[in-house]
Amino acid sequence: MALAFGLERIYRLLKDADQDDARTDIVCEARGPKEAAELELEFRRIRDGANYFHRPLPFDLIIADKKTNWEGMQLADLKARPIGLTVLRPEQANRAAEVLERKFYRDCAGNKLGMGLKAFP
Repeated sequence: MALAFGLERIYRLLKDADQDDARTDIVCEARGPKEAAELELEFRRIRDGANYFHRPLPFDLIIADKKTNWEGMQLADLKARPIGLTVLRPEQANRAAEVLERKFYRDCAGNKLGMGLKAFP
């Protein structure tokens, strides 16, 4: 579900920027051969039409070795925990999340929930 939600949000962002027909690489960190195969299968299923939009999405998957020192992966790791904590413990002070707050993708009314932030359930 998280993969589908993430890909759908990325597609919305691309669509709003008039880039929804551009090929986009999605980089995921490898865990193991079995997990990589399962991830790739699910990615292809979602990409090929099993998604909210019921249409193929313009994404390609790159599975990066965990030992690869990609800056984008480091950035994702640095952002994931503060964002997760804002959902799990909204009353807790979170300076990193305060910095990230203005970076969320939002709809025309300024709402991030369901657009740049998807919390389920």
